[in-house]
Amino acid sequence: MKAKLVIVLGFLVAAGVLVFLGIRKKGGDGEAPPGGTTTTPKTPADAVEITFLYSTEKKDWIEAATVEFGKVHPEVKVNLVGKGSIDAAQDILDEKVKPTLWSPADGVILKMAADDWETKTKKPLFAREGEDAPQPLVVTPVVFAIWENRADVLMKASGGKVTWKAIHKAVTSNRGWPAIGGPEEWGFVKLGHTNPTRSNSGLMALLLMTFEFYGKRAGVEVGDVLKPDYQTFVAEIERGVTKFETSTGTFMIDMIRFGPSKYDIAVVYENLAIEQLENAQGRWGNLKVYYPDPTLWSDHPAGLLAADWSTEPQRKAARLYLAFLRAKPQQELALSYGFRPADPSVAVKTTDPRNPWNRLAPYGISVDVPTAATVPEGPVVRNLMMMWSRVVGGR
Repeated sequence: MKAKLVIVLGFLVAAGVLVFLGIRKKGGDGEAPPGGTTTTPKTPADAVEITFLYSTEKKDWIEAATVEFGKVHPEVKVNLVGKGSIDAAQDILDEKVKPTLWSPADGVILKMAADDWETKTKKPLFAREGEDAPQPLVVTPVVFAIWENRADVLMKASGGKVTWKAIHKAVTSNRGWPAIGGPEEWGFVKLGHTNPTRSNSGLMALLLMTFEFYGKRAGVEVGDVLKPDYQTFVAEIERGVTKFETSTGTFMIDMIRFGPSKYDIAVVYENLAIEQLENAQGRWGNLKVYYPDPTLWSDHPAGLLAADWSTEPQRKAARLYLAFLRAKPQQELALSYGFRPADPSVAVKTTDPRNPWNRLAPYGISVDVPTAATVPEGPVVRNLMMMWSRVVGGR
């Protein structure tokens, strides 16, 4: 009798172990246990590793797209490194980072970095043509994000538009907002944009001030940058900025968190505004988007570096990854993150009510934007950045 009991107990224990192992295996191979979440498929040990250095403005889209890429191509492991465009350019030049692929926020930064690399090494940083040459991934214009009541005052003071000259008048006056018709309780004008020597959106803000000062959409020259009255105009506008952040996202979040006590006006990318607009409504009044005239486009070029630190298998894997990001499904995914697709066959505005250009139209988001200005050549941009450092400096 005791022997039979031992046998039965042994059988039950063995069965329980098998059931436990079966459940554990089922939960560990990617199939979600009840109430759990699906685990990410493991990357094979022999996967080809590539490094993608990208500007942080597109972090959420890049991360989401890379997860999808990993499901289709587990044989490739993509290491993502997010960094501000200007800092990334310097790190590549100094060889502090050695990425397989690089995508800054704007082609101007990429072109200047390529020129510096060729001067240093006598070799090209990118192929000049073909599939390895830099091409846009997504595009987004620069916009003003302004509390609506502030924007109404600015527009009354400048013929129905938000202009740098109206901002300049309000910033330079010791009276603050009342100088252009705003109430005293608003105090001084609080402007936000990033450091033009550290962040691409700050550089674009500086370019837009320059275009408006000279009434140009193209043709800014080094001589224009050297003129004292222009330098005074820039320095006086920048009195409205208390601190030049290096991340556009940082002060966009602070604008919503602290309201007009910290920022009345911010110069940001359209995609960042789209990301945060709904969070802002009702906290401090309405936050709306206004498109400067002219505007500038951030084209997020991506290219395969021609540097000798990448192997041929890495190059092949990088081409596969870039093709995936540029394919229609990922371009459509970019819409949900507030980017306009670089692929012209993908419509910006769709019939989907969740589409940002439908959903956020009441807050100023529009498919149509003013004509874009033409960014000057590298020597002009370099002198512009140097001028800013001399007359403003980093606060």
